[in-house]
Amino acid sequence: MQTANPPSVLQPFSIIAIDGGAASGKSTTARALSERFHLLHVDTGSFYRALTAELLRQHLTPADLPGICAALARLALGARVDGRAAHMEIDARPVDPAAIRTPAVNANVAQFAAIPEVRAALLDYQRGFAALARAHPGSFRGLVMEGRDIGSKIFPDADLRFFLHADPAERARRRSNEGLQDQVAQRDALDNRRLLESAQGATIIDSTHLSLEQVVETISAQVAQKLQPPNPAAR
Repeated sequence: MQTANPPSVLQPFSIIAIDGGAASGKSTTARALSERFHLLHVDTGSFYRALTAELLRQHLTPADLPGICAALARLALGARVDGRAAHMEIDARPVDPAAIRTPAVNANVAQFAAIPEVRAALLDYQRGFAALARAHPGSFRGLVMEGRDIGSKIFPDADLRFFLHADPAERARRRSNEGLQDQVAQRDALDNRRLLESAQGATIIDSTHLSLEQVVETISAQVAQKLQPPNPAAR
């Protein structure tokens, strides 16, 4: 009788980290990879936006560190999976997508996200999505997580690490086309150290003059190779 291979051999589970600055193409690329390879997509930028919206709702500013720490200690962060996308819940409440894209959130998210205590509060929460993806009934083949410190802090041992960047003027144009007015240069300045760290050791892709399809195809070639089951005949 032939013994079946364990699921981990038949379907290897991989963690893919995509880092980069604002409007570098992280989200659209990660979503495309999620659909193509059946990966759980985790947009960590939405988490920082959700926390920013909640802290602003509590009338806190980035300068009020004691108030921020007290608020973070009270908040219960949960997670849910909708299709292939992971979403944050705060105090058992779903996060309203519209509420995290307001001008007030756009103007404050970089300052809140730069606070070490805020980032520390999300560290284990973000790492927990690997276990969530593995245990989910949807049998995800892996996890694709995007942000600014995924490959350097959250999953430094990720199976694949990518860093996307583009000219600031091009990224500002992309944001404008989306109807948003993010301050790309200011966010780059605040995130500079994290961006430099996440680029080290990653596959760097300049998307300034590349289409989304070209970026996705470039990354997909490596992802497909990583997710391909081992050949038993080669063992």
